[in-house]
Amino acid sequence: MKTKPHTPALLAALLTMAAAGSASADSADGGAPDYTAMSPQALAEYLIFEAGGFDLDAPTQEGGTARDRMVQDEIQQICTELKLSGKPLDRATAARISALADESMKYPEKGIALGDWKKGEQIARSGYGFRIGHRNDDHAAEEPGGNCYACHQLDPNEVAYGTVGPSLAGYGSLRGTSDAMLKHTYDILYNAHLYFPCTNMPRFGYHGTLTEQQISDVMAYLLAPDSPVNQQPPATAER
Repeated sequence: MKTKPHTPALLAALLTMAAAGSASADSADGGAPDYTAMSPQALAEYLIFEAGGFDLDAPTQEGGTARDRMVQDEIQQICTELKLSGKPLDRATAARISALADESMKYPEKGIALGDWKKGEQIARSGYGFRIGHRNDDHAAEEPGGNCYACHQLDPNEVAYGTVGPSLAGYGSLRGTSDAMLKHTYDILYNAHLYFPCTNMPRFGYHGTLTEQQISDVMAYLLAPDSPVNQQPPATAER
């Protein structure tokens, strides 16, 4: 499976640069391209694949090149076009995205189960993996992480966390560990577009960013009763 960056955000950033006059590129024949004559999608494709701003031949850990990561699948294309056009996500498009995500789902042969929450905590805190450049990350020496704290609160006693996504503190204590909840949590980690079309959340399972066992461990961190995620923070002492 290929692991791709969050291309919609990248395309939007490139378009902003171009609109501000900070992006420059030459066409194949040496002349300056007419950005104003391009559609947003065509301009983004030009800036990524033809302007020479990226080392598209750089090898990646999962095999292939940086160019392979930049090629969008259908879900990414739909969400990018919506973002660049400024159009809201309508019901029909949302249903199409959810259907594509549903088609991508693959479940463990032995069923969905919770792993080791302590390992899941390490994965949730780690942002390691899949970086390319002058020195690629070595996945043989260290497994990639999920970098979950970049977007979510998990352990209620942790003070450093992002707020792009909702708080997940008390996730398991609020929801329980029924088979339906195990599947729901697995689905979100594998391909969150199933429930949240055009979400910013990475598709950890679909892109192979996390292994099946790692997803199981992260689920344990979220759901296990003894996980720090599901412990009440200490009461604040009154002064």
